[in-house]
Amino acid sequence: MGISSEEVDLPAGSDLRAALDHYQALHPRLGEAARSIAIARNREFASPGTPVSEGDEIAFLPPVSGGLSPDPLEILDAGNYFALTRQAIAIQTIASRMLTGAEGAVAIFAGTVRNHTGGRRTLCLDYECYEPMALQTLARLGGELSRDFALTGVALVHRLGRLLVGETSVAVIATSPHRRAALDAASAGIDRLKKRVPIWKKEHFADGEVWVEGEWDRDVPVAG
Repeated sequence: MGISSEEVDLPAGSDLRAALDHYQALHPRLGEAARSIAIARNREFASPGTPVSEGDEIAFLPPVSGGLSPDPLEILDAGNYFALTRQAIAIQTIASRMLTGAEGAVAIFAGTVRNHTGGRRTLCLDYECYEPMALQTLARLGGELSRDFALTGVALVHRLGRLLVGETSVAVIATSPHRRAALDAASAGIDRLKKRVPIWKKEHFADGEVWVEGEWDRDVPVAG
């Protein structure tokens, strides 16, 4: 759409669909992509029929792949850790801070930038996100993982900005008294993160560049 944000006045009684219709009229490509665009109201996913009120923050979010101040943007919650950062992810430092003595296992998933995709040589990746909602969603996912797998701690951290081949883009750390719970939580954590956290990835190849389009989780309402 060529803009990152702006203010708009809508008639009293409007819903998110009215906001979407307003911008579809200005940017027809938005309407063409409606089936893959999620809508958020005040940093929470919402259906198009959700009413809007004065001062609401509305976001149109393309499929996840996906200016940060301060850095890191983080939440610390009872031994859990959630963050967005433009610096290298200090995985071992984060993991050591989570230990309480009750753990029998620490499972770590680290996603790294590979040097190719589909036969094309990758030079680097750029990550952007809807920062306030992304951090809030990371924390919510962490709470779900703790409940679902009876963890003693969980950390979800994602890099933003430009990353080179071999650098770590995302880390999921799960601690538990038992290894199976920690391993399963780390696997589920990255799967859920990739489909629910509004972070996007642009891949730069030797012969061009492309925004990587993934898909939303089936529980996320979309515009079309």
